[in-house]
Amino acid sequence: MIDWGLVFNAVNILAALGWAALILLPRRAALLSAVLYLGVGLLCLIYGTGLIGVLSGLIGNPTAGTAGGGADFTSIAGVRAIFASDAGVVIGWTHYLAFDLFVGLWIVRDADAKRLSRWVQAPILLVTFIAGPLGLLIWLLLREPSARRQGRFR
Repeated sequence: MIDWGLVFNAVNILAALGWAALILLPRRAALLSAVLYLGVGLLCLIYGTGLIGVLSGLIGNPTAGTAGGGADFTSIAGVRAIFASDAGVVIGWTHYLAFDLFVGLWIVRDADAKRLSRWVQAPILLVTFIAGPLGLLIWLLLREPSARRQGRFR
């Protein structure tokens, strides 16, 4: 039996380390690769293993709310049932962590290429860490004028 609480704590620590590295450490190629492969990649591996394991029945999910253990993404009730178990919550949360960290990595690379100050980047990264799509939206709105000045949108 999997201790989903332990997995939840592990993915949170892994994501937090990736975010701390992006915000606080010097941006060298090795660091960005580590965040991509050891951060995002490992989160994706954990997500994929959990999802396939639970959906195939190889990993037990005794508190699942779906009849027969199948996933139903076609209704609110079906999605609620998927997240009604510890496994569903941890797998879903890992999905968010992986994608938000990937978006943060893209923002860092894009902002560095546009020579945007780390002081400007830090609050955007914090918003992306806390509320993923909102941070992405802020970055998209801020990057567009810079991209136009550099001639990338003509």
